[in-house]
Amino acid sequence: MSELGEFLRSRRGRVGPGEVGLPAGNGRRQTPGLRREELAAVAGVSVDYYIRLEQGRDSHPSAGVLDALAGALRLDDDEREHLHRLAGGRRGPARPAPEVARAGLRQLLDTVRPAPGFVLTPGSDILAENPEGLALLDGLADWPRGRRNIVRYIFRHPGARTVVVSWRRMAQDCVAHLRTVPPEQTAALVEELVAVSSDFADLWAHYDVRIKSGTQRAFQHPAVGRLELNSEVLTVADGQRLVIFQAVPGSPSADALALLSLAGRP
Repeated sequence: MSELGEFLRSRRGRVGPGEVGLPAGNGRRQTPGLRREELAAVAGVSVDYYIRLEQGRDSHPSAGVLDALAGALRLDDDEREHLHRLAGGRRGPARPAPEVARAGLRQLLDTVRPAPGFVLTPGSDILAENPEGLALLDGLADWPRGRRNIVRYIFRHPGARTVVVSWRRMAQDCVAHLRTVPPEQTAALVEELVAVSSDFADLWAHYDVRIKSGTQRAFQHPAVGRLELNSEVLTVADGQRLVIFQAVPGSPSADALALLSLAGRP
């Protein structure tokens, strides 16, 4: 099955007949969600054509067909964009993942201190960080530069489940974002994590698609205690992402960041 077919099938399984105005029908359903013929009817395409799409025998549907399927499947904006990308629609050829952090982003890492900050590739390889960022993810500094990746840290570092308070939510967000990155940039990481982490393998198979944006994160640091931080994510043209974690001014977390800054000094 193609990746387009895999995505369509995963989303079809999450939409019930009642959500699209169809009766549940008689008899027990062998699988959850809409049947192929039901989705085809709601989207206004032939059953045979939809089956070809899901089986990977037709991978270039028109934008109109994709939008009809997106509407029938109740896709959000990130999922709709992902559907078009899989079908070769709204995005051009994927460019190689950046290997060096932009000079301007490196400068910003110093400017925002003591807020922890990272420069990431689309696939979450860490191209640069400030001392507070390295200190925030306890144990990350023990890894060589080439292995430092936020998703790898979440699933492979033994301390991650202690450091990240809502580990499950962070793990879900990481995997959902990884699904939005061109597969050629993430294939090696995905293969590695599927092999060693059943949690990653389950989340990858679930096929959530969501571009990572700013949110609230809580960390439990062994040296400075609990930090309640707000993350902001800025993406530049080549796909590099600047991720900054900020505390509310005057809060206990702001005081903890000041201590983290001391802990993060070379």
